[in-house]
This record gives sequence, structure tokens and C-alpha cells, in this order.
Amino acid sequence: MKTYKIYVGGEFKETSTPLNVFSPYNKEKIAQTYLAGKDELEEAIEKAEAIKEELKHFPVYKRYEALRFISDTLKSNREYYAEVLAKESAKPLKYALGEIDRATQTFLVAAEESRRLPKEYISLDWTPAGENKEGLVKYFPIGLVAGISPFNFPMNLAVHKIAPAIASGNPIILKPSRNTPLSTLELAKIIDQTDLPKGAVSILPMDRQAGNQLVTDDRFKLLSFTGSPGVGWKMKKNAGRKKVLLELGGNAGVIVTESADIDRAVAKNLVGSFAYSGQVCIHVQRIYIQDTIFDKFMDKFIEGVKNLRFGPPEDINTDISAMIDEDNAIRVEEWVNDAVAEGAKILCGGKRNGTYYEATVITNTKPHMNVCALEIFGPVVTVEKFHTFDEALDQINNSQYGLQAGVFTNNIKEMNLAFDKLDVGGVIINDVPTFRVDHMPYGGIKNSGLGREGLKYAIHEMMEPKLLVKDIL
Repeated sequence: MKTYKIYVGGEFKETSTPLNVFSPYNKEKIAQTYLAGKDELEEAIEKAEAIKEELKHFPVYKRYEALRFISDTLKSNREYYAEVLAKESAKPLKYALGEIDRATQTFLVAAEESRRLPKEYISLDWTPAGENKEGLVKYFPIGLVAGISPFNFPMNLAVHKIAPAIASGNPIILKPSRNTPLSTLELAKIIDQTDLPKGAVSILPMDRQAGNQLVTDDRFKLLSFTGSPGVGWKMKKNAGRKKVLLELGGNAGVIVTESADIDRAVAKNLVGSFAYSGQVCIHVQRIYIQDTIFDKFMDKFIEGVKNLRFGPPEDINTDISAMIDEDNAIRVEEWVNDAVAEGAKILCGGKRNGTYYEATVITNTKPHMNVCALEIFGPVVTVEKFHTFDEALDQINNSQYGLQAGVFTNNIKEMNLAFDKLDVGGVIINDVPTFRVDHMPYGGIKNSGLGREGLKYAIHEMMEPKLLVKDIL
């Protein structure tokens, strides 16, 4: 069993409050680290403030080199970091490896984007007052960033806050989930080897009091939070004048039309529905299938669900493993049972064993049921028929969320209608809403959040424009 020190202002430290980390799969203790309190957070803030001017003027080539070094180190040790991630989160190894690969790419793209930070030249002589004048808009680092990342992508969702902060010249203090802090503390060891000023990055699992200070302390100029809507909107309310970015999840819907490639749609939806036990913000939760192909799709889909292999997360052949904890598994079980009590029908799955909940497909649901209306964040998908494409669009939009949606169709008119009509941040054609590459703009509307991630877009959020007006010589 390893012991991890936390990363406070460029130094690895122990505190008086141990934090034990347990495997969600077998509940065995796998590591120990520490919780940061108010003193450690204050030290991290003071060190970040002390070096923020140095970081603001840190040469682009040095930012690039630091980001490339982190990317290359992750890549060269991907199996090791994936194993750490799999153990702490019960994420099947095949998906843990994919997450490390994505984190590698996220740092690589951040390195490239650090070379093309936003700026704009403006011609001002559109009116007589602007004659013989010109303008330059340059973007400057916003200041100290507070990042709060969740358990479900413990490495890459943290990286989506750390990498753009480095690229844009902002110091960042990151609070990882207390369930899964090990990946980011391994990342801290890599960051510590770069030439970044000490204090540019701190990684602090925190107690509740210190964590709340990330939200309320005015020395933080931007808060980037990924998590539940209830927590996120409350943070925004308490954040004062700081800028706030929220990625709050959803209950993503998929449409499968009669023109779609059914085999492709089935294969994609199996992964989108059940990868990491559905504990993904853009997990496929609702599938609407055109009535003319419903039976054909469902026969293939149910067969695929029944062939998913349950097992330990470290096994490369495991498709589905434990959920993050038993409380969440129980919650999923209760939501499904409530739906059944109101008339829903379980087509497969529906049973729980400790932290494991079976891959479950249900139908005959109603929009108000929790399994439809809320974010289930578990291995459950609802399937329903539709007759016209407009009906399917309305069903997707009948949600308090609006993160991403998938549409399987080979009809160009339907593609265009979906893009125009769906109230979501991203429409994915002939793939599931779970699709994400790390340089694309990512975020939602309605209860799904505020602002966009994706390297270029997060960098822009982390910078402030300043205008220079001067005479043309």
C-alpha cells in the first residue's frame, strides 16, 4: 500500500488528517493520502499569488515544453497510470487506458494552443473619430483558478482544468474527489519535474471547510467545477464576483431512425450506455427508436447487453465493474424499482449485489420518472418507440438538461433538423452523445451547466481581453 503526500504550492506534504482510499470493487484499502485544511490551502494560495506575475510572463516556449513533458511522461507510462486509475475508481482497465490516452492528448493540445493565445487587431477608422487610430486586443491571464473535479474521470477531467490554466499563464489549485485522489497526485509528481514556477499548480484533497473556500475566497478569479447541478448552482450563487464555469451532467438522449445503420447504432449504444457503469456525464440514458425498426434494434441490443462481462477493473476483458460506492448503487436500484412500480418493464438486468448493479434496460417509462427525468449516473438505459422524427426531437428536448445528444440517421434533412432543433450543447450524428474528443467545445445549456471546456475554449474562459488604442504613426 502506497502513501501519497499532497501537493501544496510546489511541495509534497503530509497533514494531520489522513485520508484512506478504498477500492470500490472489493472495498480493500489501496492507499493513504491526506486532507488539506485551511492552513494548507492558505499556503497554496499565498504561493500562487507570489508567482502569478512570473507565470503571467512565463515564456510560451517554456509553457509548451512543460505541457509536452507532462504529455510525454503520461504516454510513456500509460499502463502504470491506468492501473492506479482503475484501482481507485473501479473503472475497467480498457477504459482506464483510454482515459490516460485522452489526458495525454489533452496536455498535447494545450501545448499547441499555448502557442496561439487569442489576440485581435481592430481597424478603428470606421467612423471619423477613429481616423488615424488602431486597436489591439490582447488577452491576459485572469488570475488564480479554483478547480474542482469529480470521481468519474479522475485524471482527464482534472487535466481539463490544469492544462488550460498552464497554457494561459494562470496558477491553479485543484481539489480532486476524495474517493479518487490518487491519479492527480501521480500527476503532481510529473508536474513537479517541469520548470513551471513552484506554486503554479497545487493538488489538494480537502476537508469541507477548505473546499468551500475555493468558492467564496475573492482571491480566486475563476471557479471551474464539474459535478452535480445541485452543488454547482449553489456554488455559483456563493461565488461572489469571480467567473464560474459549470459542467453539470445530464440525461443524454439518442434517436435511432429507420435510415440508420442498425449494427453501428447497437454497438455504439452498448458502449455509450454501460461504459464505466454509466457513471459518465454524457452516458446514454434515453434511447428513442423508430417504430419500424424497434424490434430489430432491441433484439440485437439486448443480446449485446447480456454479453457484457462483469469482473475486476484491473482485468482487460472486463466490460462493467462496480459503481463508485454502495450508496449510489442502492440509489439506482431504488429508481428502477420505483419506475417498475409505476408500470415500467425491465427487459434485462435490474439486480444489485453490493456496489455492482447489472446493466439494465427498461421500457414503458414515463417522462416524470427519475430514470428519465434525472441523471441516473448508473448502468441503466430506457428505450422507447417513436413514429415521426419531430416526436423524437420533442422527447429529447423534454428534459431539464441539455448537454449532448446522439442521432443515428442517414437522412441529411434529419441531421439538419436535429442540429437546428435540439436544445443541447452538442449534436453527435451517427454516434452516441458519449462521444468527446478533448479539443472540441464541450458543455451544455439548461441544467447542464455554464460555459465550455475543450482546450481553446477553456483557455479563452481563463483570460481577460484588454484593449490598446493608439495613433497610427
